[in-house]
Amino acid sequence: MKTMIIALAAATALTAGAGAASAQGYGYGREWMPIEQRLERLDNRIDRGVRSGQLTRREAYQLRAQFNGIVRLEARYSRNGLNNWERADLDRRFDNLSAEIRMARRDEDRRYGYNDYPRY
Repeated sequence: MKTMIIALAAATALTAGAGAASAQGYGYGREWMPIEQRLERLDNRIDRGVRSGQLTRREAYQLRAQFNGIVRLEARYSRNGLNNWERADLDRRFDNLSAEIRMARRDEDRRYGYNDYPRY
């Protein structure tokens, strides 16, 4: 009877450890990316969108404002160290900003250069 209880306790501990290890992932099978790296990646995506003309000035301004808001929030959260809820909140905000950058770059609004302004 004791060996059965010990085996059951060991199996429970192993499954609890596996669940905690999978919860540390970044979701959808991706590895968790450090906050600084995610911020840098999002900033580069906005810059590339502006340089390529896929983002208008207004879109870039709005995306940068949202980006700077996340940076300020992250600084406020990390004063006492990030807990799991704060990390999940930042992840959700990063995902939303990433989706907005993707939509803004693909919406066919163009920043027109000197020679390719729209001719109606």
